Amino acid sequence: MQNRTISMIGIAAKAGKVVSGEFSTEKAIKEFKAYLVIVAKDASDNTKKKFKNSTDFYKVKYVELFDKDELGRCIGKEFRASIAVTDENLANAILKTID
Repeated sequence: MQNRTISMIGIAAKAGKVVSGEFSTEKAIKEFKAYLVIVAKDASDNTKKKFKNSTDFYKVKYVELFDKDELGRCIGKEFRASIAVTDENLANAILKTID
């Protein structure tokens, strides 16, 4: 499961369909561009709560996966607390690897 999920997130990132970082993720949610928000398990409780509330309000899928280092590595960057997938098909494909 984990390797397939990492691969799918990497594919989405290479396709340019991932935004990362708190500001960019929040912006994607509010502009109705995000279909899936992934928050690192070791992100602060405040960050988790903020994104959980935001995704509930805007009806975006939300999951907590990996730690900050792993999440960043998935997209070829340094550690990231949050990412948003901006393509519906890729978001659904990532969710299928999690279930």
